[in-house]
Amino acid sequence: MTQRNFDRAGLWVLCLAGFVSMASMRLCDPLLPAFGTSFGVSTGEAALTVSSFAVAYGLCLLLFGPLGDRFGKFRVISIAVLGCTLGNALAGLTKSWEWLIAARCLSGAAAAGIVPLTLAWVGDSVDYQRRQAVLGQVMFATLLGVSFGQWMAGALADAGSWRLAFLLLAAAFFATGTTMVAMSGKRRHGAGAADGGAAYGKKVSIVLSSKWACWILFLTIVEGATAFASMTFIPSFMHEAHGLSLKAAAGIAALFAAGGLLYAALAGHMVAMLGERGLTLAGASMLGICLMLMTVLPSWHWAMPACVIAGMGFTMLHATLQTHATQMAPSVRGTAAALFGSCIFLGQSIGVVAASAIVDSHGTALVFLLCGPVILTIGIGFSRSIGARNKLLLGPVQGCLKQG
Repeated sequence: MTQRNFDRAGLWVLCLAGFVSMASMRLCDPLLPAFGTSFGVSTGEAALTVSSFAVAYGLCLLLFGPLGDRFGKFRVISIAVLGCTLGNALAGLTKSWEWLIAARCLSGAAAAGIVPLTLAWVGDSVDYQRRQAVLGQVMFATLLGVSFGQWMAGALADAGSWRLAFLLLAAAFFATGTTMVAMSGKRRHGAGAADGGAAYGKKVSIVLSSKWACWILFLTIVEGATAFASMTFIPSFMHEAHGLSLKAAAGIAALFAAGGLLYAALAGHMVAMLGERGLTLAGASMLGICLMLMTVLPSWHWAMPACVIAGMGFTMLHATLQTHATQMAPSVRGTAAALFGSCIFLGQSIGVVAASAIVDSHGTALVFLLCGPVILTIGIGFSRSIGARNKLLLGPVQGCLKQG
């Protein structure tokens, strides 16, 4: 698809789907104390609502990637959005802790077909030179979803109506999904790749045959295990360490997304000013340092700018990883995006499970103190590897220019 006939209506509705998807994903972060009250579970046990979503999401990405390549990404996303309706409705109506976990698994399984395939759709539709800007629009929508989901859940939990948060999202998923199904019937749904119909194992092997792709996927797992796991416990930390209401704690955590939105608004200028290496190093430094500082802040007021800076730093790091992920294997972009997403949520599920054990035994602060230095290391390693890769790719070109 050329820039001349770029599907802007499709991008708009996909951004809406991403907004609702990310609201659903982060919805449970401020609800962990409320789950403890309603079901008699600890904070660590309540975090199963986060890790179960992440595990199901990561596993089902392995299915949605090839389906998107085979049947068309827009069509598969529309079906996934409708699937999220059922998961969120069940979560809002159930009276059983076990069924709540099952509902979150279902929600995660269906949501796996939304944002990663949207990234692959953008990769098929937009030239690499403009892709980071368009991906920034998608990220803007998803970050708004994170912020809205956390704030709404915290506000409704304080009002004693946390179930309503799930039911409202179910309605939003249904409205978005039916709109996409109607739009899907008017679109062609080719695989968009020469070997889009290849066997799944072959598609995965195409991606993993690249050492650079393997490096990107490894960094993504580590990022998921540290950055995403840390985000999960920010509302609980604010609630327990500073005695804030769930609504106020969720509001502070939502500033993490506000930092991402700030970067999205400035992305064009910052990419031009810092380049990919600078974005990676500065972003990891901002995120890692702010997480560690969170544990020693004398007042919750200081957590507000810390969350904004941390969110901006996370987005700078993640956007660069994400942009490279869209180019890992252009011929099977859906599968590559699915593997990228799987690694995010594999890392997140590992990180949340490990962090839950730490929270129950040593408190939330230790999670931030452990994750911060690892994130700094990711930034340094990724920045250096981008420089080495650029030097390797540009070397032959520079040699030809000198000979000319």
